[in-house]
Amino acid sequence: MKVGFIGVGNMAKAIITGMVRAGFSGEDILVHSGHLEHYEGFAKQNQLVIETSNAMVAQKADVVVLAVQPMIAEKVLGEIKDALQSDGKLLASVVSRLDIAHIQTIIGERPVLRVMPNVNVEIGEGMTGLAASGQLNLNLAPFKNGKKVFELVGKVMEISEDDFSTFGAIAGSAPAYAYFFIDALSRAGVKYGLNKQAATEIAAQVVNGSAKMVLESDENPAALIDKVSSPGGITVAGFLAMEEAGFMTAVVKGIDATIGKEKEE
Repeated sequence: MKVGFIGVGNMAKAIITGMVRAGFSGEDILVHSGHLEHYEGFAKQNQLVIETSNAMVAQKADVVVLAVQPMIAEKVLGEIKDALQSDGKLLASVVSRLDIAHIQTIIGERPVLRVMPNVNVEIGEGMTGLAASGQLNLNLAPFKNGKKVFELVGKVMEISEDDFSTFGAIAGSAPAYAYFFIDALSRAGVKYGLNKQAATEIAAQVVNGSAKMVLESDENPAALIDKVSSPGGITVAGFLAMEEAGFMTAVVKGIDATIGKEKEE
């Protein structure tokens, strides 16, 4: 399978890095973007195939990943629409706020996979939302090829396009909030005498292990909290202090603001 990337910005580079780390051959990854100097070194480092135009990427790839800025997406779709007419070819769009119906007004009733990954795809731990045109099953050709690409770089979830804003706030923006929480924990450790590097390593591993526990446990997070919280113990004291300071309310308000900003734009 050949996978082509039109646009080689930060998200495309993160996806490609994750694919290569997972064993996907760079020789089967085709790339083109507007400014060669911005990605030539990256392409050579990962042994990617640099194409001379967007149309050439679309012509040669089985899965065409559209990863350009929203303001130029329509222009690029116009350039590649003819190449997308071949049977078995899939357009996978990671362009924010560009829905499937709008894409199909330009390229016609061709298979389109709308994709929302997060930055953790770079290390194979991404969380990616997928929606197929026509609300078709992701296990049907050619959508299953697109699904395979993103399964290489983490977990995938089929979601409705109506839920993309919410998914983006939780999966797309929340890594920054998770980093913020880790940093806050590490600074608390520094307050009580740990050096910042050690405190950050402790906090990051605790969050990493806790996330894996949630994913692998049959119990919900609230039940897992109860397991850590002995009656009258130190964890309960800390938990109640954070709640008194508005921890959960602050998190929900952060997601509210993220979704609100996305809808404004």
